[in-house]
Amino acid sequence: MDKYKQMKLGIMQPYFLPYIGYFQLIKAVDKYVIYDDVNYIKGGWINRNNILLDGKSFLFNLILSGASPNKLINEIFVSGNQSKLLKTIKQAYQKAPYFSSVFPLMEKIIDFKEKNLALYNGNSIMQIADYLQFDTEFIYSSEIKEKNDSLRGQDKILNICGVMRATKYINAIGGRELYDKSEFQKMKVDLFFLKPNPSQYRQFNNEFIPYLSMLDVLMFNSVAETNELLDKFELI
Repeated sequence: MDKYKQMKLGIMQPYFLPYIGYFQLIKAVDKYVIYDDVNYIKGGWINRNNILLDGKSFLFNLILSGASPNKLINEIFVSGNQSKLLKTIKQAYQKAPYFSSVFPLMEKIIDFKEKNLALYNGNSIMQIADYLQFDTEFIYSSEIKEKNDSLRGQDKILNICGVMRATKYINAIGGRELYDKSEFQKMKVDLFFLKPNPSQYRQFNNEFIPYLSMLDVLMFNSVAETNELLDKFELI
């Protein structure tokens, strides 16, 4: 049997400590393309997210150097050290049940010496995937030399699917208006959208606040419990 049969592919920009749905997509595919050679989105989620602090949602940011929507993600850098962010995480979660396991992981992620934003965020994604024992294979889109870099949008995604010999392409639910299933079918690729199912877990004794960073999920759930939450989605 061809080793590429039924190969499920996911492609997303490298966000920093994104929400659980992002990692559901990573777990659901065989190969995951870290989409690093596309333009940085100012005001998006590439360098920020929310954590739980004093019972409320708190927005944190990575400090960047040279950030511009006219630059590719892999042309931007993380500026200086992020010690303040580590202190904020410690303040927020030091009484969480899995702090002793997860905080060293956060130290490894936030103190990563490579400051290229794509590589810095890519490392954070792969570190969490390794912690959760995923077997997904990662590749940066800038490393796919056979792709056609003159293409944009859906055409570029279709081109990457062809180069990677994907038979199924799974996208986040937010992409439903961006992609046409019939165009993927022409390439013999089945297109699916991943829709997370609502799920809650205990956050101290607070009323549950959804859609926080994956960091929040990890602080309150074991690896096994987190994987159970990750499996709660549907493909449409």
